Amino acid sequence: MRSGTAFLIAARQCEIHELQQLTRTSALVRRAGECVHALQRERGLSNLWLGAGDEFGDALRAQVGETRERESALRSALDGLDTSAGRVGNGARLYSRIAYALQGLDALAGLRAEVLARRIRTDASTRAFIKLIAALLAVVFEAADTATEPGISRRLVAMFHFLQGKELAGQERATVAAAFASGRLDAAAHQHWLHLIDSQERCFAVFVEFASAAADAVSRWRELESAARAGTLGQLRALAADAAAESALPASRSREWFDACTRRIDAMHEVEAALADELLALCRRRIADAETELAAHAALLSDAASLPAGAFFDAAQLLDVAAVAAMPIGPQLERSVLDMVQEQSQRLQAMGDELQAVRATLSERKVVERAKGLLMAHRRLTEAEAHKMLRQTAMNQNRRLIDVAESVLAMSDFLAPPPPSPSR
Repeated sequence: MRSGTAFLIAARQCEIHELQQLTRTSALVRRAGECVHALQRERGLSNLWLGAGDEFGDALRAQVGETRERESALRSALDGLDTSAGRVGNGARLYSRIAYALQGLDALAGLRAEVLARRIRTDASTRAFIKLIAALLAVVFEAADTATEPGISRRLVAMFHFLQGKELAGQERATVAAAFASGRLDAAAHQHWLHLIDSQERCFAVFVEFASAAADAVSRWRELESAARAGTLGQLRALAADAAAESALPASRSREWFDACTRRIDAMHEVEAALADELLALCRRRIADAETELAAHAALLSDAASLPAGAFFDAAQLLDVAAVAAMPIGPQLERSVLDMVQEQSQRLQAMGDELQAVRATLSERKVVERAKGLLMAHRRLTEAEAHKMLRQTAMNQNRRLIDVAESVLAMSDFLAPPPPSPSR
């Protein structure tokens, strides 16, 4: 029959296993981020190529080769995951997201063939790349939701929001570049552009909040944004905003805008790499600490087969530290074992409380996204319009955005169905 001490060691071994799995998951997140960055570059070059820019053909083919390398590294990271049933919290959603993303990666060759042959429009190509990138970002989101160690979970949440903000920056690059190229920014494109800027700021605010301990990544980001606002990107943003009312933009500055955005996005990738390095380093430190504690536990518990039952209930004896220190090794061992049990229990409770707070951010995001989807379906709104409606309602009623989203979902059964499309 196993003793209680055996289960104490087993608890620590389980924690180490979870940390090892989190390390593999963190490596996966890093590879997913690198693949997303490569796809963003391929998307931009594909758009330039489709715009009859023959001079971009060689650059596009070279980028396709790099994207394939990143994809191969991502698939290797996926192969390293432990897919045993029940071994990963929230595994069903995580693995479903992975399966969906792999389906998109498998279809990527067909999209590339359409692009290189110029058998697809720029807007359709852009939508296809956005869909694939969104599928990969969903993997990162679920990876953050599976994390069981608060420090690691915080960094995964930070990583997801930073990657999401970076993708929105890529979409801003494409949206305004097209407007510069055409010489005008219509009302719909202008509203979409403002939505992209606002959404980026919200994503990066969450990143800074949850990566507060990751000093290098945050300091790099702040320096980058300060330089971007004061530099060419900030000037061109102001120009596009001013020109929106006049419906005119200097087409000659399209490439300047694209290059300024590209420099910013490439610099973001460096911030992302710094955050990924800090995440993996934290995983390794947590595993090393846990293994050291496990070894100490095993050495202590090897001195006694089990803890005498009387010591468990003798609270008065354990509270008298001076008396215990003067006792033989037996009572000292009893106190040490009880301390280990109590400390581990308290630590796990504290971790659970902190983890619950971290996951609240992810849960709120899910609720807001569901509410936006409901409004889009029943009011025939765009994603930007649905989000604007939620935010405006929250401001008008002096309520939190999450509270308004929950109210929308609570009323889902009473929302009128959208009117039928007119027959042709």
